[in-house]
Amino acid sequence: MRRALALAEAGRGRTGENPVVGCVIVSSAGTVLSEARTGDGGRPHAEETALDAAGDAKGGTAYVTLEPCARRTTGAASCADRLIAAGVRRVVVAARDPHPFASGEGVARLQAAGASVEMGLLQDEARAQNPAFFAQWDREK
Repeated sequence: MRRALALAEAGRGRTGENPVVGCVIVSSAGTVLSEARTGDGGRPHAEETALDAAGDAKGGTAYVTLEPCARRTTGAASCADRLIAAGVRRVVVAARDPHPFASGEGVARLQAAGASVEMGLLQDEARAQNPAFFAQWDREK
Protein backbone atom coordinates (compact mmCIF):
# COMPACT_ATOMS: atom_id res chain seq x y z
CA MET A 1 0.00 0.00 0.00
CA ARG A 2 2.89 2.36 0.63
CA ARG A 3 3.88 2.01 -3.04
CA ALA A 4 0.29 2.77 -4.10
CA LEU A 5 0.32 5.88 -1.91
CA ALA A 6 3.62 7.02 -3.48
CA LEU A 7 2.14 6.54 -6.95
CA ALA A 8 -0.93 8.56 -5.99
CA GLU A 9 1.26 11.32 -4.61
CA ALA A 10 3.00 11.64 -7.96
CA GLY A 11 -0.34 12.77 -9.40
CA ARG A 12 -0.94 15.55 -6.88
CA GLY A 13 -2.27 18.66 -8.63
CA ARG A 14 -2.68 16.82 -11.95
CA THR A 15 -6.02 14.99 -11.63
CA GLY A 16 -8.48 17.88 -11.91
CA GLU A 17 -11.51 17.39 -9.68
CA ASN A 18 -10.74 13.70 -9.23
CA PRO A 19 -8.78 12.46 -6.23
CA VAL A 20 -5.23 11.20 -6.55
CA VAL A 21 -5.30 7.40 -6.45
CA GLY A 22 -2.60 4.75 -6.73
CA CYS A 23 -3.00 1.07 -7.58
CA VAL A 24 -0.58 -1.85 -7.48
CA ILE A 25 -1.54 -5.25 -8.93
CA VAL A 26 0.28 -8.28 -7.49
CA SER A 27 0.07 -11.84 -8.84
CA SER A 28 -1.09 -14.75 -6.73
CA ALA A 29 2.60 -15.69 -6.46
CA GLY A 30 3.44 -12.27 -4.99
CA THR A 31 5.06 -10.68 -8.04
CA VAL A 32 4.21 -7.06 -8.84
CA LEU A 33 2.47 -7.15 -12.22
CA SER A 34 1.79 -3.44 -12.64
CA GLU A 35 1.30 -0.15 -10.92
CA ALA A 36 -0.38 3.11 -11.87
CA ARG A 37 -1.88 6.37 -10.68
CA THR A 38 -4.91 8.32 -11.81
CA GLY A 39 -4.09 9.98 -15.11
CA ASP A 40 -3.68 13.67 -15.71
CA GLY A 41 -7.07 15.38 -15.76
CA GLY A 42 -8.57 12.51 -13.74
CA ARG A 43 -8.71 9.85 -16.43
CA PRO A 44 -7.96 7.04 -16.76
CA HIS A 45 -8.47 5.82 -13.22
CA ALA A 46 -5.49 4.15 -11.54
CA GLU A 47 -7.14 0.71 -11.57
CA GLU A 48 -7.83 0.94 -15.32
CA THR A 49 -4.22 1.68 -16.19
CA ALA A 50 -2.85 -0.91 -13.78
CA LEU A 51 -5.17 -3.62 -15.09
CA ASP A 52 -4.35 -2.79 -18.71
CA ALA A 53 -0.64 -3.14 -17.93
CA ALA A 54 -0.93 -6.23 -15.70
CA GLY A 55 -1.65 -8.83 -18.34
CA ASP A 56 -3.14 -11.78 -16.46
CA ALA A 57 -4.26 -10.56 -13.01
CA LYS A 58 -6.48 -13.58 -12.34
CA GLY A 59 -6.19 -14.69 -8.73
CA GLY A 60 -4.11 -11.65 -7.85
CA THR A 61 -4.39 -8.80 -5.37
CA ALA A 62 -5.04 -5.13 -6.05
CA TYR A 63 -3.79 -2.54 -3.56
CA VAL A 64 -5.79 0.66 -4.10
CA THR A 65 -5.61 3.88 -2.11
CA LEU A 66 -9.32 4.64 -2.63
CA GLU A 67 -12.34 2.36 -2.96
CA PRO A 68 -12.86 1.40 -6.62
CA CYS A 69 -15.75 3.19 -8.30
CA ALA A 70 -18.97 1.28 -8.97
CA ARG A 71 -20.38 3.65 -11.61
CA ARG A 72 -19.02 5.97 -14.29
CA THR A 73 -20.44 8.98 -16.10
CA THR A 74 -18.59 8.04 -19.28
CA GLY A 75 -20.38 4.74 -19.89
CA ALA A 76 -17.10 2.88 -19.39
CA ALA A 77 -16.97 -0.12 -17.07
CA SER A 78 -16.48 0.82 -13.44
CA CYS A 79 -13.20 0.02 -11.73
CA ALA A 80 -14.97 -2.51 -9.50
CA ASP A 81 -16.37 -4.26 -12.58
CA ARG A 82 -12.98 -4.22 -14.29
CA LEU A 83 -11.31 -5.79 -11.23
CA ILE A 84 -14.02 -8.47 -11.17
CA ALA A 85 -13.67 -9.17 -14.92
CA ALA A 86 -9.89 -9.48 -14.52
CA GLY A 87 -10.39 -12.17 -11.86
CA VAL A 88 -8.69 -10.27 -9.05
CA ARG A 89 -9.48 -12.28 -5.91
CA ARG A 90 -8.35 -9.86 -3.22
CA VAL A 91 -8.62 -6.08 -3.04
CA VAL A 92 -6.91 -4.11 -0.28
CA VAL A 93 -8.35 -0.60 0.00
CA ALA A 94 -6.86 2.20 2.07
CA ALA A 95 -9.92 4.47 2.30
CA ARG A 96 -13.62 4.21 1.54
CA ASP A 97 -14.70 6.60 -1.22
CA PRO A 98 -17.53 8.89 -0.08
CA HIS A 99 -18.43 9.91 -3.66
CA PRO A 100 -21.90 8.67 -4.71
CA PHE A 101 -20.34 6.62 -7.54
CA ALA A 102 -18.57 4.44 -4.96
CA SER A 103 -19.62 5.03 -1.34
CA GLY A 104 -19.53 1.39 -0.31
CA GLU A 105 -21.07 0.20 -3.58
CA GLY A 106 -17.67 -0.59 -5.11
CA VAL A 107 -16.74 -2.77 -2.13
CA ALA A 108 -20.18 -4.43 -2.09
CA ARG A 109 -19.93 -5.27 -5.79
CA LEU A 110 -16.47 -6.80 -5.34
CA GLN A 111 -17.62 -8.88 -2.37
CA ALA A 112 -20.77 -10.03 -4.18
CA ALA A 113 -18.51 -11.34 -6.96
CA GLY A 114 -16.50 -13.35 -4.42
CA ALA A 115 -13.48 -11.10 -4.02
CA SER A 116 -12.00 -10.69 -0.57
CA VAL A 117 -11.90 -7.00 0.40
CA GLU A 118 -9.81 -5.56 3.21
CA MET A 119 -10.43 -1.95 4.22
CA GLY A 120 -8.43 0.64 6.12
CA LEU A 121 -4.76 -0.18 5.49
CA LEU A 122 -3.00 3.22 5.79
CA GLN A 123 -6.37 4.95 5.66
CA ASP A 124 -5.18 8.15 7.36
CA GLU A 125 -2.40 8.58 4.81
CA ALA A 126 -4.79 8.03 1.89
CA ARG A 127 -7.33 10.51 3.26
CA ALA A 128 -4.56 13.07 3.83
CA GLN A 129 -3.69 12.95 0.12
CA ASN A 130 -7.15 14.20 -0.85
CA PRO A 131 -8.34 16.61 1.86
CA ALA A 132 -10.61 18.72 -0.39
CA PHE A 133 -12.20 15.64 -1.96
CA PHE A 134 -13.01 14.09 1.41
CA ALA A 135 -14.19 17.41 2.86
CA GLN A 136 -16.62 17.88 -0.01
CA TRP A 137 -18.08 14.38 -0.20
CA ASP A 138 -18.05 13.60 3.53
CA ARG A 139 -20.06 16.80 4.03
CA GLU A 140 -22.58 15.90 1.31
CA LYS A 141 -23.40 12.49 2.77
